[in-house]
Parts: sequence; C-alpha cells; structure tokens
Amino acid sequence: MPSIIQSALDPAGVQAARIEWLWWLMFWVTTIIFVLVVGAVALAVRRGRSAVETRPAESTLFRNVAIASATSLVVLIGLLFASVITGRAIGSRPGVQPLVVKVTGYQWWWSVEYLDDAPSQHFTTANELHLPVGRPIVLNLVASDVIHSFWVPRLHGKTDLIPGRLNWTWFQVDQPGVFRGQCGEYCGLQHAHMGLVVVAEPPDAYERWATAQRQNAPPASTPEQTRGQDLVEHGPCAMCHTVRGTTAGARTAPDLTHFASRSAIAAAMLPNTRENLQQWIADPQHVKPGNRMPATGLSQEQLQSVVAYLETLR
Repeated sequence: MPSIIQSALDPAGVQAARIEWLWWLMFWVTTIIFVLVVGAVALAVRRGRSAVETRPAESTLFRNVAIASATSLVVLIGLLFASVITGRAIGSRPGVQPLVVKVTGYQWWWSVEYLDDAPSQHFTTANELHLPVGRPIVLNLVASDVIHSFWVPRLHGKTDLIPGRLNWTWFQVDQPGVFRGQCGEYCGLQHAHMGLVVVAEPPDAYERWATAQRQNAPPASTPEQTRGQDLVEHGPCAMCHTVRGTTAGARTAPDLTHFASRSAIAAAMLPNTRENLQQWIADPQHVKPGNRMPATGLSQEQLQSVVAYLETLR
C-alpha cells in the first residue's frame, strides 16, 4: 500500500477536529506547567545554600504551597471540563439523516455492510469503506470472535467491537481523500495487519460506486476466466466466500463480488496486484501467518485461471 498519513493531529472530519483541539489544549497546558516547574526547580538549585540560610517564614511557605495547590486544582478542573465537553460533542447523534454502515470485526479482517430501509439496496464489501463527503456516517460495530477496536485516526477516536454487543459511533468526512484505518485493540497474531482503507469522495462519485457495488458479479468472458469462475464456484473458494450472481454463497470470509474494485488485499496489507494475489491464494499462511484462509491446493494452471476470473470482479 502507498504511504497514507495516519495521524490524529491531521483531522479530516468534525469529530477528529474536536479530538485534536482537546489534545492540543492538554499539550500546551501541561507544557506550560512543565516549564514553570522546571524553572522553579532550577531557581531553587541556583539559590542553593543562600536559600537555606535565608529560609522563608512559615507563613510565606504556606501561602506559596496554597497558591500552587489551588492553581493545580483549577487547571485540573478546567481540563476535566474541556474533556467532558469534547466527549459530549463527539458522542451526540447526528442531526441529519446519516448513512448507516455495519462493520463486523473478524480475526483479522473487516466485513462492511451498507444498510438501507430498502433491503434490495443492501450490499456487502470487505476491508474498504467508501463514504460520501459531507454526510454523517453511523457505524454499527460488532465483533465475531474477540474484542476489536475500530480506529481511523484522521476521522475519529477508537470505538471497541465486543462479541455479543452492538456498539456504534458516528463521524463525518469533510474532505475527499484516502485514509488508513486500523484495529486499535490487540486481537491476536495478525492484529498489526488488520487494516482498513477509507475512501471519501464527492456524493455523486459515491453514488456511482454504490450503484456498481449493488450489482451481481459480471460473468466470465474468456475460456480462462470461465475455468476460473468454475473453480471459484465449485472449488475450495465457495466454502468460505460469496460471489453474488454465482453459486458461491458462503459467509465466513470476505465477500468477493467486486473484489477487483478494491485497492488492497489481506485487510489492507498488500496492494491488489496480480502478483500479490497469486502469492496470497497459493500460500496465505506464508503471506499472513495465522490467518484463517487455508491452502487451496490449486495447480499453477488453476491458480492462473482463478486470478484471471477474480480480476474481472469489478
């Protein structure tokens, strides 16, 4: 994957901007306090023995301690107030009709289901979120196996996904771009490689993408692709994956219906190229040890046919 800025201090949405404001407030307040304390210690050391010989009166010492304690209390209350205000702001529900997306965390990938009042408009993808700029996004978050945490630093803070519990969060993307997401809670061997790509685009571009995603997979058009489709439908792929429009309908692994439209594979670990795809299908445990995709046992010719077919799934 190309390098993508992944910093909470470079916000691209209203929720992330509020978190950034709180971070900088705490940073500057604590920095000022640190400088004052270090300065006071340095002054005391410099005075050295003369400070001992001219020990201040007890009343003066008591007054200085009282002032320092009161100042610390005021600062702490101020930071607490700022934290509460920020928490209430980012926890409030959006005021306009949001786009609702269900995100399910697995070891170690993300299922992304776009919801709608009309069931016919539902569709599912994996490891990649496309979102319209300027519209609130509500995420319904669930975990299939262990605790995960959804985190796109430039868009919002972390929100946990807990097995057996529905959690939710919302944010709004204010500028087009590609953003990197990550599981923020240690969830096993490949936690560090449980990534997510977020693509924010203008509303009309998003609608074109969503319309294409609702369609079934296109049929194979060459003999090699046809062989690949037959292998996907009747071979080991169909035991775990769905390709809408074919007989492959399992739901324990990422939906492959529009697999070729995604920029990455293996949960944003590798760019979606022919070479990487061949390596992934041939020996997934070598690429990402511990993942739940078994070796397919395909011959080299069968592998080339499957890859040729998967590359048509746009």
